[in-house]
Amino acid sequence: MKKLIEEFHEYVKYWRRVSPDQVNGFLNLLEKVETPKALDKRIKELIAVALAVNAHCPWCIAYHVNEALKNGATPDEIREAAWVAVLMGGGPNLSYMILVEKAIKEFTK
Repeated sequence: MKKLIEEFHEYVKYWRRVSPDQVNGFLNLLEKVETPKALDKRIKELIAVALAVNAHCPWCIAYHVNEALKNGATPDEIREAAWVAVLMGGGPNLSYMILVEKAIKEFTK
């Protein structure tokens, strides 16, 4: 899972060179959305975990599980958020729970 995060960061660096307007615009939005306001960072990351599962995005799952843990979420909270995605998305989302479990295991060592 760490390799997925590293891969994503490498591509962001690459896109900053080849598509700076687009990637910087996205990163600006990311910064604005992730800034705590009515919701703290932990809650926002739990929402992002659920959305990552629903989007079937391995890079997103790795990144947001790691960020959720860094911001004080427990493995049980992360699982519960991911289970909401399974409820909303059914069987295909259930298979992505495997990546959630792998990320929790790797990032809590």
